[in-house]
Amino acid sequence: MSNKKTRFSVLLTALLAFALVVSACGSDNKTESNGNGGSSEKPVELIWYTIGVPQKDLAKVNEKINEYTKEKINATVNMKMIDFGDYTQKMQVMVSSGEPMDILFTSSWAFDYVQNARKGAFTAIDDLLETSGKGIKETLDPAFLEGSKVDGHNYGVPANKELPAQEVWRFNDELVKKYNLDIKSVTTMESLEPLLKTIKDNEPQVTPLSLTKDFVPLMPFDYIIEKLPMAVYLDTTDYKVLNIFDTPELKAALDTMHKFYEAGYISPEAATTTSVEDLYKSGKWFTDRASTQPLAENLWTASYGYPVTSTPAGKAYTFNWSVMGSMQAISANSEHPEKAMEFLNLLNTDPVLRNMIDSGIEGVHYEKVSENVMKNLPDSKNYDMPTFSLGNLLITYLNENDPENKWELFKEFNASGIDAPLLGFNFDATKVSKEIAAVQNVKEEFWSALMTGAVDPNEFLPKANEKFKAAGLDKVIAEVQSQLDAWKAANNK
Repeated sequence: MSNKKTRFSVLLTALLAFALVVSACGSDNKTESNGNGGSSEKPVELIWYTIGVPQKDLAKVNEKINEYTKEKINATVNMKMIDFGDYTQKMQVMVSSGEPMDILFTSSWAFDYVQNARKGAFTAIDDLLETSGKGIKETLDPAFLEGSKVDGHNYGVPANKELPAQEVWRFNDELVKKYNLDIKSVTTMESLEPLLKTIKDNEPQVTPLSLTKDFVPLMPFDYIIEKLPMAVYLDTTDYKVLNIFDTPELKAALDTMHKFYEAGYISPEAATTTSVEDLYKSGKWFTDRASTQPLAENLWTASYGYPVTSTPAGKAYTFNWSVMGSMQAISANSEHPEKAMEFLNLLNTDPVLRNMIDSGIEGVHYEKVSENVMKNLPDSKNYDMPTFSLGNLLITYLNENDPENKWELFKEFNASGIDAPLLGFNFDATKVSKEIAAVQNVKEEFWSALMTGAVDPNEFLPKANEKFKAAGLDKVIAEVQSQLDAWKAANNK
């Protein structure tokens, strides 16, 4: 063999040896087989922003979640919670600044789903549902995916829960029984007054009517955009868009709220309060208003540790916002959209993961009574998550007081809802985006103070209305009306 060939052979051998060394060193960055088809790839970490009061034991539970998801889909999740009242504003800032995230909670009432889908904040998931999200399509009531399309595309996975929205007045039942109060007599907000007065006169440490700054009196409107003053009447036949600040229903509701505020039934800080979790934990509240679902009283009672009862405040309507009331979207900036969809698919189909995220660690926060029934342990107070916001409700464990047919009752409730007039209509605000922003600024100035009764509507309602009109509300309403008329004609309404 010539010296030239010998030198080439030696060089080739050296290069091969070097390649093997580099390959071996590279294996330090891989994980061992983790149950995901024998894959040895490094687990993907998904960043998940969700809504709710940050929980003391979140990190402890998150660690257990990751042990499970790493084995199942070779991914971990970093859960980050933002309180209800702060969620929209903080998410707007983080999404605009390109903060790293993969999955985020969105809805019709917090970090608006439709508007942010149109702004490009979310990844369209139509194709992902067909590949990594097949279990979601098989499990989810089809009405949710159909009803949450934006311009023909899905951008989020709705929680499989109640479809209609029905408001109820909730009551601390210990106080109801103590004073022998007739909650069935409460049919309107005004009819609450005798009960509130009883509590105010006899329980000085109790907040009679518990509110946060997001409270809006129950009125007969279907809103174009939640918590902005454009709406149609629930019984509309002409689909005329109203400025609710020009309606007698709003004036009457605000008068009642201010009367309650002046009487001391409402906390003086209500207009700036983002959470009343402390009242629920202490039991120092008498009534509030909430959206219900079948057997909701059992859920509230189990969560708070004392009996909660309720009476209807309105009928069950299926609104856009109830269909889109709880969703998880994949960020448009996610580096791992396929893996994010794998996680959402697991979340919505796997009872072990879904219940761990919802109820915490078995033996610490809850214990199993039977195969699909649980009861909370004392440490559940350190991990009390908003069940509705975390995916498929219909695979969560039953509480001890729940009947076996609970989820059948949900299906019956979903079938009973009255379709709201705007169901399926999604306003495109592109042509009036500046005016919408200006209207939003006026809303921030006046809305909470008026709706919680903190200011006199005789003085502040005209001021707010004047500013709304100066901000371009009439132009917005005209654009809404134009789009609504076209939608009405196209859908034979």
